[in-house]
Formats: sequence, C-alpha cells, structure tokens
Amino acid sequence: MKSKKGLTLTLTLGTLALFLSGCVQTTKAGKPYGFVYEYLARPGQNVMEWLSQLFGNNYGWAIIGLTVIVRLVLLPMMINQQRKSTYQQEKMSAVRPQMEKIQARQKAATTQEEKAAISNELMQLYRDNGISMTGGIGCLPLLIQLPIFSALYYAIRYSPELSKATFMGISLGKSSLILAILAFLSYLAQGYLSMIGLPEEQKKTMRLMLIMSPVMILFVSMSAPAGLGLYFFVGGLFACLQTLIINFFRPRIRREVEAELKKHPIKTPTPTQPKPVSATESNPSRPRPQNNPSRPRPQNNAGRGRNAGKQQRHRQ
Repeated sequence: MKSKKGLTLTLTLGTLALFLSGCVQTTKAGKPYGFVYEYLARPGQNVMEWLSQLFGNNYGWAIIGLTVIVRLVLLPMMINQQRKSTYQQEKMSAVRPQMEKIQARQKAATTQEEKAAISNELMQLYRDNGISMTGGIGCLPLLIQLPIFSALYYAIRYSPELSKATFMGISLGKSSLILAILAFLSYLAQGYLSMIGLPEEQKKTMRLMLIMSPVMILFVSMSAPAGLGLYFFVGGLFACLQTLIINFFRPRIRREVEAELKKHPIKTPTPTQPKPVSATESNPSRPRPQNNPSRPRPQNNAGRGRNAGKQQRHRQ
C-alpha cells in the first residue's frame, strides 16, 4: 500500500518537472505572457509580495509562511487519508497468512488458466474482507498542491524581487544544493517514520519506493530555484509531523481492526479447482481417432441373408 503511495508521489513529481520545463511563453524582449503566467505566476507574485510585507520584506519567511498555510489547510485531509491507509495496512496484515497461501499456489501453477483463476481468488479475498487495492490513498492533496508548486516556481522565475532575494545567505532565484539535500532528508525521514511499528516483511516491500520518492524530490529541487527547494523542505517537515500523529494513533487503529475482525471474521474464498484435462489435450502430439475411408465398412449380413432367400425362391 505504501509503495503505491510512493509511486503516486513519484509520478506526480515527474509530471511537475515536465510541467515546469517551459509552459510560460516570452516575447523577444523577454516579457512573459500566456495562460500559465496570467493565472498562476502573477497571482503567485501578489501572494508572495503580500506575505513578504507581513514578514518584514523577507521572501524566505514568506515562502515558509505559504508552506505552513497550505499544509495546515491540507492537514486534516492528509491525516484522514493516511489514517485510512494505516487501517488498510492493518487489515492486510490480518489476511497475510491466507494471501501467502494463495500466492504460493499461484507460483506452483503450471498453466495460464490456473494462474488467472488463482489471481481472481486473490482479488476475491480482498473484496470479501473490505481491502482496497489503492490502500485508501488518494491523489487529491498532491493535485491541489500542483498549481501551488507551479505558481511559486514561475513567481520566483519571473519576479525580479523574488529572483534576487536571499534567505540565510542562499539566493532564492538560483538552485541550491543545500536546500535540495535538506528536502531530500526531510522526506527520507518521513519515510523512515512511516515504517515504525510495521512487520519486517512489509518494510522490505516499502523500502524501495520510500527511497525513490525522496530521490525524485532531490532531482526536482536541484533543477528548480531554491525557493521551491525551501517549500519542499518545510513540506517534508510537516509530512514528518503528520506521520508522527498517525504513529501515535496506530495502536488505536489496530484495536479497531481487531474489533472489526471479531464481528466479521476473515473470509477465505473457496480454492479454485482446475478443469479436468482430457488425454488428448494433455498430449497434443497423440493423433485423434479418425475414420479411414479405405477401410471397408461392415455390411448388414442379416439383411443380405434375407435377400438371398428371396432370390432363391424366385428361381424355383
């Protein structure tokens, strides 16, 4: 389940990197124009200027303030989704023995028909026990943040004040390896915190995706202005906070799953029986019995005898 979340985040960040690569058009004089600039970059510039005035004309603190506002707005939604994901993880752990038996039978299957039937049996196990294939993970929080990423990126790129601003000695208009590494570490820490309290087998399946997502954030932050890296860094700290909140409630979620399983025990689907295979189907090289046209057909001797008798009486 967590691997799907990591894959979703990776794909979203990859889409973001492609989207930020050059959507705003410029004139020969270098003046930006277009839909993205008018409806994302310019509003983003106005918001950043307003926030910078609140923080003493400091654009670095303005970016931090924007990140805090966005994350606080999304925090209930993200905690709710992460809680659903944790609930699905606990249910997945409960049906793991049945799931491993089905997977072992699937590996031992010799025909494609048997493998397909056992795959349907595994899907039936999920459906009967109310386990979602997406793990309760949604893309809405990431999709909501995508316009904010874009607005901040173009606001920094095309605003002279923002592009020349500095924060803690770091130019916000240029890429910063320090902020990129900090953003990477913050999301790596979030991935580590999300594995606390999980079975060792589940950790093994999660590790790859939990590393891929921070690496993708590192790549985007290194190729984007430092202001966006600052946004990712503070957002990663908020992600650590919400993961700690979920870890605090994990024992309660586990008790809820146990109470539900007492009322509704795990339903195990009936094992699929393979169809019987005939001898000809099992050995296609064996020829099927065919009629031989050269072989004489048996004649009806009884009828022939009656006709012979009639012919003999006629001669007499």
